[in-house]
Amino acid sequence: MFKVNPLRKRQIIGGVFGLVLGGFIFFVLTLDASEEYVSIGPMNTGHNDMSCVVCHADAKGNLWQQVQSNISHSFGFRKTGVDFGTKDVTVDNCLQCHDRPNDRHPSYRFSEPRFSDAIKVIDATTCITCHSEHHEERVSVATADYCMNCHQDLEVENDPLDVSHAMLIAKEEWTTCIQCHDFHGNHKYEVATRLKDTIPMLTIEKYFQGGVDPYGDDKKYIGLSELEWLEQFKNK
Repeated sequence: MFKVNPLRKRQIIGGVFGLVLGGFIFFVLTLDASEEYVSIGPMNTGHNDMSCVVCHADAKGNLWQQVQSNISHSFGFRKTGVDFGTKDVTVDNCLQCHDRPNDRHPSYRFSEPRFSDAIKVIDATTCITCHSEHHEERVSVATADYCMNCHQDLEVENDPLDVSHAMLIAKEEWTTCIQCHDFHGNHKYEVATRLKDTIPMLTIEKYFQGGVDPYGDDKKYIGLSELEWLEQFKNK
C-alpha cells in the first residue's frame, strides 16, 4: 500500500488551506462594504460619499490575462505592460465630474509650449498635482505661492487694489494672489479692493484642508454627484 510522507501530507493540507483562505480574503476585500478598509486613506472633502469605482475602474481583461501580459512585458515579449486590477487614475477621471467651460485654469491649457518651464515646477496638466486623493483635504500643494510660476510679468491696467499688483510681485508676496482669486474662477464673489480686506491666509489654509469655503457658496458650476455620474453613462 502506497504511503504518503507525513511532511508531504502537511504541505498539501497547508497549500489547500492557504488557497481557500486566500480566496476568502480576496472575496471579502472586493465587497462594497470593505471599501473603507481597502482604501489607502480617507476621501478628500467633497468626495466623502463617493465609492471607489467612480475613480478606480476595472482594468481590461481578467486577472490571469493581466498577470500574463505583465510577465511578458518583464521578459521583453511585449512593448508595454497593462494595468493590473484597476486602471490608473488620470485627469480624464476628474473631468468626468468636473469638466466645465468657465475654468480659469483648465488642465489642458498647460500643455501649451509656453508653459513648459512652469510645469517642470508644478505640473498643472493633471488635477492630482494639487488635489491628491485620500488625504481628507481639498488642496494638497505644500504652499500657496504657485502663481509665481506663470505671473512674474503680470501687468494690471487701472489696478483696483490699494497695494498695486506690481508692488506685490516685486516683494514676492505670491500667497496674496489666492487671498483674492480662487484658482479655477468658479466662485461668484466681490473681490476686495484693499489688501487688509482680503481673505486671511490662515482661513485659506483651513479651506485647503477641508474647512469652510471662504469664497462663498455661490458657484458657477457644481461637480456631479455619483448618481449623476452614473446617469450620464446610462445615456451614452
